[in-house]
Amino acid sequence: MNKKIVVFTGAGVSAESGIRTFRDSDGLWEEHRIEDVATPQGWAANKELVLKFYNQRRKQLLECKPNKAHILLAELEKKFTVEIITQNVDDLHERAGSSKVLHLHGELLKSRSTVDKSLVYQIDGWELKLGDKCQKGSQLRPHIVWFGEDVPLMTEAAKIAQTADIFCVIGTSLNVYPAANLLYYVSDNAQLFLIDPKPPKDLPARITVIAKNATDGVEQFVEMLSQ
Repeated sequence: MNKKIVVFTGAGVSAESGIRTFRDSDGLWEEHRIEDVATPQGWAANKELVLKFYNQRRKQLLECKPNKAHILLAELEKKFTVEIITQNVDDLHERAGSSKVLHLHGELLKSRSTVDKSLVYQIDGWELKLGDKCQKGSQLRPHIVWFGEDVPLMTEAAKIAQTADIFCVIGTSLNVYPAANLLYYVSDNAQLFLIDPKPPKDLPARITVIAKNATDGVEQFVEMLSQ
């Protein structure tokens, strides 16, 4: 029977494709305060600024390509059952060929209705503008989970984590909650791996740490699986 690998990815996987990680050391995100561009309050205060901000993120994403880590993870599907849970809002896992990807924090290339969360649309190109409306007549917003909003797919992610024979965390600090709680759902019998150049201290002994960046770390992880 195929072993089931569940991979939990964060910003460190996309960073090597040229996508800026979430915050720089000054706490700003692309020169903006998080509160202004990634909260419901910011959206209420200045929709145009928020739309412009995500348009620039989208434009940047469309110029980026999957890196070796994305590609190696996709190729694991030839030998294993693989599901990816990601905090990233880009589509680089899908473009690399991964077939099962759950986006905990939303998807940059999609928009959604502001009156009906079930109305989600693919964005054609990179621009979402004021006046772009859903079929119910309300302004479309980025399909992103902002700070202060619930993470609706968390329950589904927890169920996926429970099914893992091997659970691998890549490029995330395990400090972002509720996502970091996923480790608690992994079976006691599952193998645990963490790929991160600066792993946190005081990790449980059962976690195998690969202290490398995403591309080199995933390469080592794949080699370990083949052994």
